[in-house]
Amino acid sequence: MSENGPGTRTAGPLSGVLIADFSRVLAGPYATMLLADLGADVVKVEGPPTGDDTRTWTPPVRDEVSTYYLSINRNKRSIALDLRDAADAEVARELAHRADVMIENFRPGGLAKYGLDYDAVRERNSGVVYASISGFGSGAGAHVPGYDLMVQAMSGLMSMTGEADGTPYRSGISVFDVMAGMHAAIGILAGLRHRDATGEGQHVEVNLLSSALSGMVNQSSAYVAGGVVPYRMGNAHPSVVPYEPLPTADRDLIVGAANDGQFRKLCAVLGIPEVADDPRFAHNSDRTANRERLRPMLVEALAHRNATEWFEALVEAGVPCGPINTIDGGFAMAERFELDPIVEVGEGERAVPMAKHPISLSATPARYDLPPPELDEHGEELRRWLTATEQRRGA
Repeated sequence: MSENGPGTRTAGPLSGVLIADFSRVLAGPYATMLLADLGADVVKVEGPPTGDDTRTWTPPVRDEVSTYYLSINRNKRSIALDLRDAADAEVARELAHRADVMIENFRPGGLAKYGLDYDAVRERNSGVVYASISGFGSGAGAHVPGYDLMVQAMSGLMSMTGEADGTPYRSGISVFDVMAGMHAAIGILAGLRHRDATGEGQHVEVNLLSSALSGMVNQSSAYVAGGVVPYRMGNAHPSVVPYEPLPTADRDLIVGAANDGQFRKLCAVLGIPEVADDPRFAHNSDRTANRERLRPMLVEALAHRNATEWFEALVEAGVPCGPINTIDGGFAMAERFELDPIVEVGEGERAVPMAKHPISLSATPARYDLPPPELDEHGEELRRWLTATEQRRGA
């Protein structure tokens, strides 16, 4: 919270930045957790009696708390406010008026009746960076509920995911909620930079569909710049060959020779150097055109050793490859590479193991001070602070 707030956090590059977090579920809470890890003071506003929806999204659980909720809510303080109650709505408005950043993911226009829309907050807090996350923007799509699965379908991602002759599949995670959260965090940081230079805040708007169309990068460009509508290809890549799982003596191994040099190294390790000299496969465009001829040659060579042996040999030669792990194997791989992927958040009985912040900063590393809060855990101290008239902004 701000320098006048209880429990002020002093470490991190975002120290002193107060964020009023009116968001729920994934995109917004993920954005504010990333910023909280870097020192921002995040006050999580939740509606009673159950709070953030993800508190009830179980299983799995840890100590009877949803692991979904735990994954995106560390380093925050919780206050339960019923915006339909006049006194609670006034507390919420005071928080918004003191905040450096406000973030929300209500349906566009949904906060206006509480005096918490951008125009109303900006009237008393001209420096506020106000971030709104929606499914489909504040225009003609404002009335459409925005959930990640819907956006995966409507954006076209599912049409590209799955076997060529099979059913469209969603991603195994809410990929566009995560992207939108990261885009919101970037927008907030840009807004704070602008405010530092000019003293003026601004409205940052992010929507899941735009995040999806941007985040599909080369596939989006295939259509926008090339007029090509991508289609499902299973695990194959439309533009790079080989770049897919290939069978070995015991299990599949991802092999990604993304340029001609890597392909030549691959063939050398597999004991088929002549394949790299074959005009049908000499260049990536040739390999892409002749992928059905090349794949059986690679499969035959890979059949002589198991995936672990090939992984060690190919990595040593500089060929990108990797085993197909379950998530426990992913964490084990990160441990092997000394990435220290798990951190303990909080202390004592409340400590929670979590995936660490993805950004490493040499001078101002991420902090892991507060475990994900219980509903309204900090409500009493926050209400006292926000209703203290002598501390009101401008008093």
